Amino acid sequence: MASGKLRLDRGASLPLVFPPAWTGRQSPYRTSRRVICLFLLVLCLGFQAGAQEAAVVTFTLDFPGSEPSHYVISVSSDGHSTYESDGKLSPESEADPFHLDFSISPATGKTIFDLAKRAHYFQGQIDSNKRGLASTGAKTLTYKDAQQNATATYNYSPLAAVQQVTQLFQNLSTTLEYGRRLQYFHRYQKLALDEELKHMEEMANENSLQELPAVVPILQRIARDSSVINPVRARAQRMIERAESIKP
Repeated sequence: MASGKLRLDRGASLPLVFPPAWTGRQSPYRTSRRVICLFLLVLCLGFQAGAQEAAVVTFTLDFPGSEPSHYVISVSSDGHSTYESDGKLSPESEADPFHLDFSISPATGKTIFDLAKRAHYFQGQIDSNKRGLASTGAKTLTYKDAQQNATATYNYSPLAAVQQVTQLFQNLSTTLEYGRRLQYFHRYQKLALDEELKHMEEMANENSLQELPAVVPILQRIARDSSVINPVRARAQRMIERAESIKP
């Protein structure tokens, strides 16, 4: 330890002792304790991050000759979702890769993960393996979280939960493809909007669309565009009202 002299009135002196912290030195015990605490904190944060990792359900369809012939939908338990497809913007056009980030509604997200649970998270055999069934495309369902990662491919499944989640994802793809085409037609081919919205409205009446709120932004742009003919704007407005009536 560093020391000095403190002068007293009668010439006597007493040693002046400085604490270790004043000398720039630290106790080895205190340093070791800090290192251990820091290590434990990092370890706990790692465990917490693993426990909070979002689960993801992914649906993939490959069906040459259909439109689109390939698409992938991924839905996370935190609501973040993605859609990728090679759909055509018109019958005459070439396949055009498309990517969309969107938020799934809490109700639809809950339905997807409830169905995944009922289907035992797609572990084991889910295809019927029956011969003679017409091909409806190669479908793949994947479930992934911090504890498990399972994938199953099928043409047709006899499991009710798999059938229901398949239909949900197919309807979701149909909705997002409508939104994609509407956006393209609104920008480049306004005369095609009427027929596209008419078909979309028919599909909605047949309950063949899923997650309509995801395409409300493009519907709003069409409904507010004074350069679009009134019947088309009215159809767009009806679809907006239908989407807004859906419980989140």
